[in-house]
Amino acid sequence: MRTARGRCGCRCRRRGRSWTRSAGTSRRPSSRTTRSAGWCGSAGPGGGPWPRCATSSRSSSGRRPTRCPPSSPTEVSPTENPVLYLHLAFTATFFAGVFQASLGLLRLGFIVDLLSHATIVGFMAGAATVVCLQQLKGMLGLVHFTTSTDVVSVMESVFSQTHQWRWESVLLGCGFLFFLLVTRFISKRRPKLFWISAAAPLTSVVLGSVLVYLTHAENHGIEVIGYLKKGLNPPSVTSLQFSPPYMMLALKTGIITGVIALAEGIAVGRSFAMFKNYHIDGNKEMIAIGTMNVLGSLTSCYLTTGPFSRSAVNYNAGCRTAMSNVVMSLAVMVTLLFLTPLFHYTPLVVLSAIIVSAMLGLVDFGAALHLWRVDKVDFCVCAGAYLGVVFGSVEVGLVVAVAVSLLRVLLFVARPRTTVLGNIPGTMVYRRMDQYAAAQTVPGVLVLRVDAPVYFANASYLRERISRWIDDEEERTKSQGEMGVRYVVLDMGAIGSIDTSGTSMLDELNKSLDRRGMQIVLANPGSEIMKKLDSSKVLEQIGHEWVFPTVGEAVASCDYVLHSHKPGMAKDSAAAHESMV
Repeated sequence: MRTARGRCGCRCRRRGRSWTRSAGTSRRPSSRTTRSAGWCGSAGPGGGPWPRCATSSRSSSGRRPTRCPPSSPTEVSPTENPVLYLHLAFTATFFAGVFQASLGLLRLGFIVDLLSHATIVGFMAGAATVVCLQQLKGMLGLVHFTTSTDVVSVMESVFSQTHQWRWESVLLGCGFLFFLLVTRFISKRRPKLFWISAAAPLTSVVLGSVLVYLTHAENHGIEVIGYLKKGLNPPSVTSLQFSPPYMMLALKTGIITGVIALAEGIAVGRSFAMFKNYHIDGNKEMIAIGTMNVLGSLTSCYLTTGPFSRSAVNYNAGCRTAMSNVVMSLAVMVTLLFLTPLFHYTPLVVLSAIIVSAMLGLVDFGAALHLWRVDKVDFCVCAGAYLGVVFGSVEVGLVVAVAVSLLRVLLFVARPRTTVLGNIPGTMVYRRMDQYAAAQTVPGVLVLRVDAPVYFANASYLRERISRWIDDEEERTKSQGEMGVRYVVLDMGAIGSIDTSGTSMLDELNKSLDRRGMQIVLANPGSEIMKKLDSSKVLEQIGHEWVFPTVGEAVASCDYVLHSHKPGMAKDSAAAHESMV
């Protein structure tokens, strides 16, 4: 099960944190200071901002004239105006939740289907790699670390501080990482001992805290959690800002971060659903995440989603249902109320080791090799997702993977496959001639199959491709002294739908073949295809007698007419089959 990121607001009151952070990443909020033009940093009465003074002149009272607030501010400083900054963070979370829940209520969950298996494999491996790289801060005992998640920035930050690496942190982290991996190995080899792996993270936290307390390791380069504020933050219903001029800023930020959080949450959900072969309902996911953020904005919470690292820890602990989140929430509440002093000595390196151990099992090299062997395009989608996440961000990886997947779909629709069918001797079965060596053509009859719906995007291509097949067959029969093409049978069994451009293409093709002394024959069209051909009068132009339920019957009728040398019998022969359609 995924675990929800976002706590009950105990971190919301720290200054210097950017409230417009990307919810789709696991990095800390940026400490970058932003400023809204026209407003000063100090808070006025009631938590509102004081107007900034003009710098040109002073009034007789010694005060500078005030400047009017901007009509559409774009930035707010978290250090100069922390109260307004905090209120806007809650407001943006509220709008993000409303937007996410609205997508689910409007039944837009089909967007989840854009995340293919290859996308999930690449995204999961990339996210695991990024999370592991972020844990280098704790594993190496670094105090300052980059807020970026791309591998280049992380490596620059790590190797530019080699003089600050702490061997104590490296030794402690590697020791606990080895312990966690050994317990997992034991649980896999002996399923009855699953509890060993499940209890290993908590055991590591307890042992690490006791070890630091007894050895005073915090004085020797081991970073610890330190002081944690006790208690729960109050409700934030009255903190939401729905008045100008900041409402549009909160709305825009909420929609952007809401989309990012939703994309990551659903991608993480599908990643872990793949392990247990269960289905993710996109509509329910959107409603659940949106409702969670709406309620969270009323209880001093930042934007919440399903983070990859905590979900991986939850999954590796053996959690299977949403009840694990209920238990976890109660545990967090009890901890915040009563147990925070006990975590003062918990070393950060142990937490990093727990996360790294959970990530290592999520990079599926076997799945990537399978994609390479089976489908190179799917492998490119997987690689695009992985490289996008590792060298860019979670959002970049998802965008790259989805874009490549959509491009593949568009190419498949715009350039559908057309094949020549031949008869398997002694049967009425027709199969691809490039696949079945025994398949034979029928003199005077060319059988073609289109393997995709016919739309405006591929109608012109199909007409050109069919004409090319006919020309190639004409050249072949002429060179071998055989009977030329008299009938062109189109197997329409794979054509699930057709639009007006497709019907116009068939009408033009029929007229073109008629001028060349050929007859188009339709085999196995669906009911929806027949309705559109009939309503567009194309069926009338082709002739109802040239529509057959199977390719075998269509070819048999054409062959009968060719060998009877009685063209007038064509309608009589075809009419008998028309009643079967």
